[in-house]
Amino acid sequence: MTDEQSDIAAAEGQIPVLVANPLQIPAGADGVEAIAELAAKANAFDLRWLGTDGLGTNLPPEVPILYDAAKGQVRSIRPEIEAYRLGPDRRRGTAEVTTLKSFADLLDRHKDEGSAVFAVTTWPEPRFVGVVDYHDLDNEPRHMEHRIVYRFPLTPEFKTWVEMNGKRMEQALFAAFLEEHAAELAAPTEAEIVEYERLFKERFATPAHLLELSRSLEVFVGAKAKRAERLQTGERTVEFVEEHRNGAGEKIEIPGIFMVSVPAFLDGDPIRIPARLRYRLGAGTIEWFYQLYRWDFWLRDRVQQDLLWVAKQTELPCFEGTPETTRSGA
Repeated sequence: MTDEQSDIAAAEGQIPVLVANPLQIPAGADGVEAIAELAAKANAFDLRWLGTDGLGTNLPPEVPILYDAAKGQVRSIRPEIEAYRLGPDRRRGTAEVTTLKSFADLLDRHKDEGSAVFAVTTWPEPRFVGVVDYHDLDNEPRHMEHRIVYRFPLTPEFKTWVEMNGKRMEQALFAAFLEEHAAELAAPTEAEIVEYERLFKERFATPAHLLELSRSLEVFVGAKAKRAERLQTGERTVEFVEEHRNGAGEKIEIPGIFMVSVPAFLDGDPIRIPARLRYRLGAGTIEWFYQLYRWDFWLRDRVQQDLLWVAKQTELPCFEGTPETTRSGA
């Protein structure tokens, strides 16, 4: 039969015409019933409703299940329902931000009355965790799966000061180190001078004094260190001797304390750390090093100041510690 003959036969009613009739799934509870009815027809599943009394809070009075009488098994219909969801059922996930301001801004964007901030303020891993869906003020539990984390990324300059802390350097290397990090040297305040000169019995150096020292050390590279002595003023001197001068020495005054002012975190405010200038003599050579005084204390102080700033900016409660672990491991 040709296509033309088929069309004529269909028109005369000799051949049945198939018309597509898409399945319509009602909304709401009727839709659940319809899905269950289809599943039952295909697999002989029976829709049943399971009561949730005594199973805890935040559950509907009943939940639908499919029961396979032949196998004696219960099957959830949630996967079938979720396949048709047009959007997520709730907010979840962890956002990582790299600046303190971004942390506060993003938390402001998503927060509600139950949101809270948790802070680890100690080295080596300070961090802020904003839990957007933290438990409500009326003690209603929530999922705690929507979080914002700020891990205080360190600046290269601060890393260098910490890595070189206490490490001995040859004279040329130490002179170059002071020159390279001149921008991170700061003049002490009057209060700092009184406190630390009394504590260490040493003289405080200004940045200019330290740079002058570095240039003096460059001049005496290759000279022998003959002796060192402490003056009544609290300063120290090192006497250098060059062989071609027949033992004639030159003295350099050495300060005992200087102030480092360096941002510890990217785009963060600088922290001020007192440092003691040290050296060791041996067999005509000299090695230099510095000791940062309680740098981890000043680092924590900076993090705690940032926590106060976040509390003010977001108007959220802030706690030192870590939030509860969720089922998903967040």
